Amino acid sequence: MRLSFIIIVCLFNLSSFAQKEADFLHATDSISLQKALKIIEKNYEVKFSFSSILIESKKVKLPIANDIALDDLLFEIGLQTQLDFHKLDNTYIYIEKSKAQVLQQVLVNGYIAKGINKHKDGSYHFTPQSLGLLAGMIEPDILESVQQLPGVMSVSETATRLNVRGGTADQNQIIWDDINIYHGGHLFGLVSVFNPNVAQKIVFYNKATPVKYDDRISSVINIKTLDKIPQKSNFQIGVNGISADVYLHQTILKDRLVLQASFRRSYEDFIETPTFASYEDKAFQNAIINDEFFYFKDYNFNVKYKINPQQSIKFSFIHIDNDFKSEYEQNDIEKTDELDSENDGYSLRWQYQKTNGIVWSAGVSASNYRFDYANIVQDNDDNQYLSKFTKNNYIDDYQFFTEYSSKLDTSKKWLVGYQFNHKKVSYLFKEDKDVLYILDADNRKLSTHSLYSSFQMSSLPHFSFILGARVNYFDELNTFRLAPRLIINHKVNNKIALQFSAEVKNQTISQIEETVLNDFRLENRIWRLSDGDKFPIISAKHFSLGAKYKLSKYYIDLDIYHKTIEGLSALTLGFLNPVDNQYHQGIQKINGIEILLKRRFKHINTWVSYAFVDSKNKYDQINNGQYFPANTQVKHNLAFNIAYTKKAFQATANWQIRTGKPLTVLSYNQHNQAYVAEINTATHPAYHRLDFSTSYQFKISKKIKAKTAFSIRNVYNNKSLLNTEFYGNNSVNDPIKSQEVYAIGITSNFMFRLYW
Repeated sequence: MRLSFIIIVCLFNLSSFAQKEADFLHATDSISLQKALKIIEKNYEVKFSFSSILIESKKVKLPIANDIALDDLLFEIGLQTQLDFHKLDNTYIYIEKSKAQVLQQVLVNGYIAKGINKHKDGSYHFTPQSLGLLAGMIEPDILESVQQLPGVMSVSETATRLNVRGGTADQNQIIWDDINIYHGGHLFGLVSVFNPNVAQKIVFYNKATPVKYDDRISSVINIKTLDKIPQKSNFQIGVNGISADVYLHQTILKDRLVLQASFRRSYEDFIETPTFASYEDKAFQNAIINDEFFYFKDYNFNVKYKINPQQSIKFSFIHIDNDFKSEYEQNDIEKTDELDSENDGYSLRWQYQKTNGIVWSAGVSASNYRFDYANIVQDNDDNQYLSKFTKNNYIDDYQFFTEYSSKLDTSKKWLVGYQFNHKKVSYLFKEDKDVLYILDADNRKLSTHSLYSSFQMSSLPHFSFILGARVNYFDELNTFRLAPRLIINHKVNNKIALQFSAEVKNQTISQIEETVLNDFRLENRIWRLSDGDKFPIISAKHFSLGAKYKLSKYYIDLDIYHKTIEGLSALTLGFLNPVDNQYHQGIQKINGIEILLKRRFKHINTWVSYAFVDSKNKYDQINNGQYFPANTQVKHNLAFNIAYTKKAFQATANWQIRTGKPLTVLSYNQHNQAYVAEINTATHPAYHRLDFSTSYQFKISKKIKAKTAFSIRNVYNNKSLLNTEFYGNNSVNDPIKSQEVYAIGITSNFMFRLYW
């Protein structure tokens, strides 16, 4: 029945789209930009907003193709005219003078899909408003879009717990308008906490990280709202199989003051859809629940004011919230789990930008994370508590920064900046059972002063480079750390380019996994600060060598890298052992290869990606002090993607297959008691999955547009074994227990959205 429904949806979209393809000008000579814009308005049913002075006397040469995507076409025109094209919605586009720096040229436009560009510095830039449809998705989800890149995946099959080049999820710094985000994701990480309709620009770094970032060692995801002040206001409302949202983009003063706001909430407490039920099955597959209540919400508010042509000020606020309660009753004993997690963030940024390339900015931000969990066991006969276990984790993160950059000429740029960051992190585990036990607790703060500077040059023949350094002073630890950065680009010819990068990064906040007296193991990771002793500062050295080959409609991207990480700590790698309950310190070595091959046809875009990761840990007193596979190691990951686009219709499919993650095998003594002899000596079975998505845009009226989308994850319902978890063994008489975690089953989703 589900397969029949898919076929019907696809045929409906194709039949709706069966219309005469608009003629396109096959221009071999330059024409005026004004004429070109009129042609584009007619053929793509869009409207441009611009100053007539901006386009006068400009000429362009349009590509000789009648199937080129609008975003690709505007990108080509932008390169020829030094203009920027900004989509307000699916109809209106405004034009302004380009502010792009010469040294930040795009290397590949539409890296794997339109709206994803790769820059010369190795970063990936996402534009959600123009992002092409990706398999398994119905909307341009920020964190799931990043997972489409080679070397980025989620071992746990979640949206938010990203593993970048063999790293752990807590090694990724996620920033929303200068605000550090600590929330783990909606529905225990299965849904991204960021509304994809709000962000205007996302920049992802998995190597060659700019010197302004040094809080995590694997990657940076920098999300910006109101990157530009749009000319038109717009309003959106949408619903999918999990949540509903509204979005407002209101221009209050033309070219001066704009307001942006959004609100999103799940509706499972009112109506449970098959989509939400499938997500619940994945999240709660090993939990015993008779009755549950769960909902999430997020909202944000952003204001940008242009004081004058050179100065602007921007205020942002974001709120992320999850609430969960479950009850289970058996033999007059009632067990209740309650979970509440929130993340609030505030930021204020001032920026001064002169026409000669001088940019000076300053700002402050605050992020407040709260996590409260309680497991209550109650005797219903006498209404008395038998036990109550609680877990709390709080973070207060405050930051001030100022930065100055100057273009010395068209090929040189210099940057210098200062940051002050103050973190206060506490956690508490306690059990009230006859008497009150404090099982584990910590309350710590850390202030960091950082100076950084970088210099860029692109005037050397066939070479360009970025050289930078950052000096951190960790106040409470009385420690200095140096973090140098280097990027060298070499253009061999018009088809081949090479890049080498090297960096040192530091991390003072990370997550540990606690399972003490906690049967509800859906959210068992807590944040803690480095103390310079049991939890040292984590440092990473990262080297990468890449090559790019571009010929006509073919593109090949190859990267080889090595990482050495020191200062790791683990609590028996995820479960307590009454004989060995101490924290272990260790190092990690990661070697990897990433390959992308892309080929574009008339209406079809195809790409194949492959990633190899060899990630090994070495801890004192674990596995006899020998290297063993890290928990996040997935040695081979292969993905095939095909996307069809024709005007307002899109369809895409992705099939991936990867080796399983490492597995710890239990041993048994003569009394048939389980124990762990060595960690990660085996491997889980291979994982594979097919995803599919389709979407169609259409007009309801002259001012109102709509978009529908439908997706299926795990089309053939493969029950891949993701992980085997161990828990218990919290006392001598408490045996080790294990449970298997499987991938999500076949899951359909839908979306309907209105724009005006």
